[in-house]
Amino acid sequence: MVHGLQLVWFKRDLRLVDHQPLARALARGPVLPLYIVEPELWSQPDCSARQWAFCRESLQDLQEAFAEVGQPLIIRSGDAVDVLERARRQLGISALWSHEETGNAWTFARDRRVAAWARERGIPWHELPQFGVVRRLQTRRGWARRWEERMGEAITPAPTGLTPLSGIAPGDLPTNDALALQADPCPYRQRGGRRLGLQELNDFLAHRVQGYCRSISSPNLAFKGCSRLSAYITWGCLSMREVLQRSREFQGRGVSSFSSRLHWHCHFIQKLEDQPPIEWEDFHPFMRGIRSLDDARFAAWAEGQTGVPFVDACMRALRAHGWINFRMRAMLMSFASYNLWLPWRDTGLHLARQFVDYEPGIHWSQCQMQSGSTSINTIRIYNPIKQGHDHDPDGAFIRRWCPELEDVPAVHLHEPWSLLGAPRSMPIVDCAISAREAKERIFEIRRSAGFDRHADAIQQRHGSRRSGLPSTRRRRSSRLTTDPGIEQLALDL
Repeated sequence: MVHGLQLVWFKRDLRLVDHQPLARALARGPVLPLYIVEPELWSQPDCSARQWAFCRESLQDLQEAFAEVGQPLIIRSGDAVDVLERARRQLGISALWSHEETGNAWTFARDRRVAAWARERGIPWHELPQFGVVRRLQTRRGWARRWEERMGEAITPAPTGLTPLSGIAPGDLPTNDALALQADPCPYRQRGGRRLGLQELNDFLAHRVQGYCRSISSPNLAFKGCSRLSAYITWGCLSMREVLQRSREFQGRGVSSFSSRLHWHCHFIQKLEDQPPIEWEDFHPFMRGIRSLDDARFAAWAEGQTGVPFVDACMRALRAHGWINFRMRAMLMSFASYNLWLPWRDTGLHLARQFVDYEPGIHWSQCQMQSGSTSINTIRIYNPIKQGHDHDPDGAFIRRWCPELEDVPAVHLHEPWSLLGAPRSMPIVDCAISAREAKERIFEIRRSAGFDRHADAIQQRHGSRRSGLPSTRRRRSSRLTTDPGIEQLALDL
């Protein structure tokens, strides 16, 4: 039965394969596939030109995929409600289809406006899940089972032989200037699009997955040893379901470890879905406002000029690649939060802009975890000098990204200020002293009356009990560790 024009709104799901909103819409009537470039979205403080570049390339790839099946992808720029209303007036819309999105506060507010518009116009909006995230989740019990059920569903093939709608101009993708995006050089950034994503997936499973566990910690190995699929999953060039099902066709420790990280991906996004304010508000109320922004320290950290070689090398590599492995992301955040005592929201926004694979649900949960704001995780303060010795023992990574240290002997490379007689500037903070002071501050807060009551409520809401994931139940003892736990280092895609 034909139900009239079905508008399929593409967001962060830039593919034809395993696109259930598209498949269901096609079963009901003629389809208008639409992507809305929203200038206001790209003006948000967590967005950047490098992200738009990847998105734009992915859209170009999607345009080609639609052309191959006979239907152009329609591109429009502007406010989503305005664009949808114009489409309704010009074409008539019987239904709106899209994937659910757990994005930042701006996209959440936009979706609420779209929902209100659809209700006022009497247009049903069918939002279908893209990941294992559950809308309006009441309890974490059984979450893992539901995740497995979703991931085990059959993959919807790409449509064929579509009939284009006549008289509709495809539209153009705007430039960086049109979106008022600032210059954002990222010379080694991955390129977007499903075709490249499939190449990366195939290469990883065929050649790299068996060495995955050995490669994920060191930045020297991770750029080639990790799957490098995170950006393609973030922008929906590949679906979580197809990546998981493909990976399970293989065997070995690397495959098992990789599959578990796909599980954790959705686990963290669920936290933001359940509690959107964690993007800007500390999980625990006692942690709010304990830090203030120091502009000089922030600038040194953001530019890779702290004087701590391994920290600076990691930040510079991130700026140039738009990606770095998860352990190093955690170290950068930990150093900013504890050693520099900077607010996680400010440093988190900077990192978000650097990441081509920025996924708000994962990012903001991890920012809070690495700054001690969740209250249900053991405090883990990275020692950046030890991390350097552990993961860059011969200093190759530091020498690659900090050429000013090229003449420093290997024995002094991780602490060049220890080289007697050399005019080396000291780091902006003493790593040991600043870590000890941060620990004392955090533990003083954790000993406050009423702290545990709030922490228990957070554990009840966000803990992973009975979810099929390792427990994150908070230990009552106030202790410090430099060994990151499973939940804090589980996302090296």
